[in-house]
Amino acid sequence: MPASPLPTLRRRATLRRSLGLLTDFRFEQTDPDRFYGHLAEDTVGLLSDIWADAGDTPSLKGTRILDVGGGPGYFGRAFAAAGVAPGDYVTCEPDVGEMAAAGITLASSVRGSGLDLPFADDVFDLTYSSNVAEHVNDPWRMAAEMLRVTRPGGLMVYSYTCWLGPFGGHETGLWEHYVGGEFAARRYEKKHGHPPKNRWGESLFNVSCADGLHYAARTDGQDADLVAAFPRYHPQWAWWMVNVPGFREVAVSNLVLVLRKR
Repeated sequence: MPASPLPTLRRRATLRRSLGLLTDFRFEQTDPDRFYGHLAEDTVGLLSDIWADAGDTPSLKGTRILDVGGGPGYFGRAFAAAGVAPGDYVTCEPDVGEMAAAGITLASSVRGSGLDLPFADDVFDLTYSSNVAEHVNDPWRMAAEMLRVTRPGGLMVYSYTCWLGPFGGHETGLWEHYVGGEFAARRYEKKHGHPPKNRWGESLFNVSCADGLHYAARTDGQDADLVAAFPRYHPQWAWWMVNVPGFREVAVSNLVLVLRKR
């Protein structure tokens, strides 16, 4: 695996940023505007830095972007605030209710599955997915679909929550999923009186850090080249954790893969 170059992004990846994002996690269910608004702003900054370091131009302006699983529009709003033209940002989301949940209207919002993207080959400069892979039953088929619609020389950024990390169980708890996904779901329902939003085996799955690195290794030098693999929410001095088998499953929390399509 190559070292993670990305000098611009490394300057962003500070301990202060990590602590701020960690603080926001507790508001995912109670104050989604705060949680997803801040996460969207951080995601646009992350992608801007990756594109500046590894893309063709120093800015996302004029870049055609596909957001797979863009949800209710927080990310689209953040891209617009960063100067990305409405026609250059496209989001693809399978759930109509999710698309309308925040009341945000986007110019280019498409209903469709990440497992069978409704787009032609080689049409986007940058494709990305943020915290979606753990919610589909075949995350590497989705990754292959994203790579298919990325143009040669373009970038795919694939970010997902690792199951054995502290947030692998999402709202079902920080330790319960270590006992088992079904146990965590039952315990959540007993405690709160309703099932969790993310239901084990239906909309939440066990995706490991090693799974992503194996996918990147299979793809590297074939359909794409691996540019970087790093923990999304960690300060840059902790990125080495990705290289330690076993330990990375608990410590990485969220893995980011950056691939350049051949």
